[in-house]
Amino acid sequence: MFLWLWLCWGFSTSVGQPDSELMARYLEEELLADYSIVEQVARRVPRQAKFLQRLETRPRMSEFSVRSTIISRYAFTTVSCTMVNSGSEAREGVFEMQIPAAAFISNFTMSIGNKTYYGEVTGKEKRNSSDDKARHKKPPSPTDGRENGYEIFKASVFIPRKMQARFLLHYEELLQRRLGKYEYTVSIRPQQLVGRLRVEVNILENSGIVSLEVPPLRNSKHKGNGKVEGDVSPPPSTVIGHTKTLAKVTFNPSVVEQTRIARNGILGDFIIRYDVNRELSVGDVQILNGYFVHYFAPTDLPPLPKNVVFVLDSSASMVGTKLKQTKEALFTILQDLRPEDHFNIIGFSNRIKVWQKDQLVPVTPNNIRDAKKYIHNMSPSGGTNINGALQTGAKLLNDYIAQNDIDARSVSLIIFLTDGRPTVGETVSAKILSNTKDAIRDKFCLFTIGIGNDVDHKLLERMALENCGMTRHFQEDEDAASLLKGFYDEIGTPLLSDIRVDYPEDNVEQVTQNFFPNYFNGSEIIIAGKLINHTSDSLHVEVTASNSKKYILLKTDVAIDLPSTNDIRGVPGLEDGKGDKNYIERAWSYLTIKELLNSHLKSNDKKEKDALMEKAKSMALTYNFVTPFTILKMREAGLHSEPPQEEFISPSTDGIGEKLQSLQGHKAPPGIRRQQEKPRFKISKTSADGDPHFVIDFPSSKFSVCFNIDGEPGDILRLVSDHKESGVTVNGQLIGAPAPPNGHKKQRTYFSTITILSNKPTRSYLEITPKRIILDDGERLLLSCGRSAVVRSSSLEVSISANSNVTVTIRDTISFVILIHHYKKPAPYQRNHLGFYISNSKGLSSDSHGLLGQFLNYEAKLLQESLNTSQQQVGQNQMEALKPNPTTTLKVKGRLVPVVWKQRRIYNGQQQVDCWFAKNNADKLIDGSYKDYLASHPFDTGTS
Repeated sequence: MFLWLWLCWGFSTSVGQPDSELMARYLEEELLADYSIVEQVARRVPRQAKFLQRLETRPRMSEFSVRSTIISRYAFTTVSCTMVNSGSEAREGVFEMQIPAAAFISNFTMSIGNKTYYGEVTGKEKRNSSDDKARHKKPPSPTDGRENGYEIFKASVFIPRKMQARFLLHYEELLQRRLGKYEYTVSIRPQQLVGRLRVEVNILENSGIVSLEVPPLRNSKHKGNGKVEGDVSPPPSTVIGHTKTLAKVTFNPSVVEQTRIARNGILGDFIIRYDVNRELSVGDVQILNGYFVHYFAPTDLPPLPKNVVFVLDSSASMVGTKLKQTKEALFTILQDLRPEDHFNIIGFSNRIKVWQKDQLVPVTPNNIRDAKKYIHNMSPSGGTNINGALQTGAKLLNDYIAQNDIDARSVSLIIFLTDGRPTVGETVSAKILSNTKDAIRDKFCLFTIGIGNDVDHKLLERMALENCGMTRHFQEDEDAASLLKGFYDEIGTPLLSDIRVDYPEDNVEQVTQNFFPNYFNGSEIIIAGKLINHTSDSLHVEVTASNSKKYILLKTDVAIDLPSTNDIRGVPGLEDGKGDKNYIERAWSYLTIKELLNSHLKSNDKKEKDALMEKAKSMALTYNFVTPFTILKMREAGLHSEPPQEEFISPSTDGIGEKLQSLQGHKAPPGIRRQQEKPRFKISKTSADGDPHFVIDFPSSKFSVCFNIDGEPGDILRLVSDHKESGVTVNGQLIGAPAPPNGHKKQRTYFSTITILSNKPTRSYLEITPKRIILDDGERLLLSCGRSAVVRSSSLEVSISANSNVTVTIRDTISFVILIHHYKKPAPYQRNHLGFYISNSKGLSSDSHGLLGQFLNYEAKLLQESLNTSQQQVGQNQMEALKPNPTTTLKVKGRLVPVVWKQRRIYNGQQQVDCWFAKNNADKLIDGSYKDYLASHPFDTGTS
């Protein structure tokens, strides 16, 4: 039996079809061209299709199905295809499948008649020089043909007469987040009408699935930027169902529905897009059987300013559509630049032309207008000086960074576009790569774009890899303008820079890349690794990053599920005992192999390249992945082997909490202790907490005074007011609740929001609730109270201890602590609320005021009324004698205030505090009445 099997790195060359097949196609198109006829004789179409297929020389495809499970972004896909040869002689059957270029094939099995063949992944042997000469006509390359985002897997066999062949292909991929969504694509190109065609995709995301959509089928020649125009409805026969964490999408078109889409059996790409719930936190950390994967994609961050140099090819080969579409895309991109950005444009052919000499210009209406004129007037001519253009762009950006000292406050990048190979100046790729790396010096990133078939994609890919960028390649007949804009959208909004993710060195090993120069809006950072400390019950995670003028530290302890009950069994590609059914381990191996391949591509050292190749090959063999260093060889199974059976189990909703651990930094489950207990913090007794109960500490007098404020729900109380001097104001807003039964109060009130305002050296404010924090110092940042984090700027630091407290430090001389009170099962009279504590008041002036602020620079004395009404001062040694005396008087600010002895519970780490209580809403204790301390709105500083 003659058997061929190969992988094609790109589209295969079309082969001439026999005359009978052409005639069958012609008859099919003639019969099915009129859709009105199809509607009238819908039941007869399958019969016609079978008749036409019998006229063809190739075997008939009776079944084509794709089943996929996506578990936390990691996708297992199984493609099943059955071909029937109903002719009187053996015929060639060709199984062809486009798969994503980023995917790894993990298994392939064929059954032809009564014989079964299975795929075995083996390592490629090193080629000697004679082999290289023999293969010189078509040198293999792991990148050839991959620039379009897909590869073609093809298997060709001869099927005996009156028999069938069945093909099972398995591949795996880790979905990448772009433009705020994950995209899963299945190519449906059976090349003929199929009796049973079905696609089934099951998605399990314990973080919660959001924005699930299935756009119309996409033709490969018209791939857009992910934004669908016109008809946005799913393909006919598509059924979508999902819960919060599970989704199932099926596509099952009948033969009639297939003919309406494409009569030649090439339907297009079936696409599913979705995202998961996320927030600014340490991210989604998942742990299973000794391996972890960490997804980090924060939201609600202000964009960083960017300094961008566009380097555009204007050589003669760009004439026509390529240059026209480039100009259209640049017009749109320029319009999307933000006012805080700076930019310049370089056009190059054999000459290099810089729009604005020796500078980057700010984004203004006039500059954008002039830039559009410059691009409009670009005309194609001359050769392609890639090296000179990149040297000019790098020098321009380096000079701007050095002269303006903006390295820590913005993101700099070069966007380079060409359609050809270097023909002018330096033309040796290795030298261009070396020159570019020396010029950039890790100061910024280079993003490369290739258009057309003549571009040196390997050069562009390696330039981007070596300089922390990305690369894209677009065909000339595609909608390049839309694709260019889409690529810019991916990198046009940087949110963080210098992101570093750390784990304890004695807890983990073999961690994938954990430092990233930039994080762009809509993307995702993914890290994976192995756990080595099997006795630990938690994994400590810290993420540090910069956001414009802020330094951000996010940290948490993630519980490790010691019993390892989180196996998800029955996923495609792991049946028959192959693999260990640990999707997190396979995600780790996938990322590790990808990094080894990239390192191999970047390396110039032969010894290092060989070591990287062997390491990647060894890991690929362990996990049965087909890579550039491994191949798939077909072996015939034993005589009594069973035909290949497709095994697939959809994710079940039963016990989902046990099957998938996606803690996102939540508290450890019951029975698992944390490595570290919450730190106890020491703060002043001066506070406002509870209902609300106010406590004022007089350290020199060695006693405390307390009082209540019976406000109304919605009242905003001014707690600290020092706006004119230190620039600080603190306001607290009340929320109401019913009073407990049999109590003396009509209602209770608590602080639901604390607002801290500061106008020195620059204006900023914090708005704190039990759930979230808004920090705005010209750039708005949203933080969750349920995630530990530290955010620092030049004059302000916010430190969050998850679900416990928030510490705010202003200019290192003023500190407030806000306690977060959550009730698991609140009574009707309880509400989640906040407590406000003054930890350091050195930076507040002597003129500070407010319900608490007015006492910070005063002392108080206790007086006792004797029987003859003469007053005497009370010392500390007389305190015990005075406690039961109802006639004790407090002297503060020259006023006499009657007080009684109380023990009051506060929540600053102590159980209770002894204090002298002033009745009647602190009458005579505070300046004026409590209504004088009502603010008109949370941002009222009392200065207007």
